[in-house]
Amino acid sequence: MDKSAHIFIVEDDLKIAALLKDYLLAAGYQVSHEANGRLALEQLRLSAPNLILLDLMLPELDGISICNEVRKFSEVPIIMLTARVEEVDRLLGLETGADDYVCKPFSPREVVARVKVHLRRSMGLIRQPASEQSLFTIDKEQLRILVDAQPLNLTPVEYRLLAEFISHPERVFSRQQLLDFSHEDQRDINDRTVDTHIKNIRKKIQRKLPGNECLHSVYGVGYRFELPLSI
Repeated sequence: MDKSAHIFIVEDDLKIAALLKDYLLAAGYQVSHEANGRLALEQLRLSAPNLILLDLMLPELDGISICNEVRKFSEVPIIMLTARVEEVDRLLGLETGADDYVCKPFSPREVVARVKVHLRRSMGLIRQPASEQSLFTIDKEQLRILVDAQPLNLTPVEYRLLAEFISHPERVFSRQQLLDFSHEDQRDINDRTVDTHIKNIRKKIQRKLPGNECLHSVYGVGYRFELPLSI
């Protein structure tokens, strides 16, 4: 079970670390903590936790550097923590290898919920049936996307957005990144335009896959795409 998992918190704010630790322990997880970035990386080289909660700003070695180093020897799920919303676009623009991002202040319950989801995926407790592996098909020649072999009636902008999401499941995209993908000429548009496109895409997917929510809002950042768990 994922409840036996070991969560490693790398956070120099001791109050935040203690709060996260209390909630994770209450959820049944094993928890350890390190406040120093360099020491955290040394520990990670010696023993592997099942998931890392990694602060962005740390003494001696920052979270991005740690994430890049960890990815050289481990695929452990990493959820980045940051108090600086303006850093999110920078995080998303880098190939950090992180699996998720949470902006402070956050709800500890939300963090525990995200931990649970990433653990279930990484520990193989969520398995996709073979039929789902090709549930979404991108037809680049005809510029269309099929869901379970049925074409979606997408506009060109919707096609570009959904194709990018499907190509990078679980990745969090900012609204500005999605604007860059969807519009070559960005005159007279703003990031709220993306919200309208996402709303329309959701409706069209729902018609083909009732009850499945594939596109998720990430508060203060943008959106992520998750493959449906069932059809």
